[in-house]
Amino acid sequence: MRLSQLLGKRIINIYDGEIMGLVGDSDLVVNPETGVIEGIILPFRPAGGNAGSRLLRGENKHILNIPWEKVCKIGSEVIVVDIDYS
Repeated sequence: MRLSQLLGKRIINIYDGEIMGLVGDSDLVVNPETGVIEGIILPFRPAGGNAGSRLLRGENKHILNIPWEKVCKIGSEVIVVDIDYS
């Protein structure tokens, strides 16, 4: 699968059903020696409030690192992960 095929997909957490973000808003961690994806780094949006606008202004520096092993399924529109980030 090419990176361009991942762009725009929503990342959904099967643990709680939350939409965590979009691949376009995230960074992929790639091993430079092997080219293997090791994880996804997302801006973390705490529940409640308008956290997204605070993240864009840089007021909230929380990030969430999702190991690639936690990716359960990549569909045509979503990427399903299983992670308990509490």
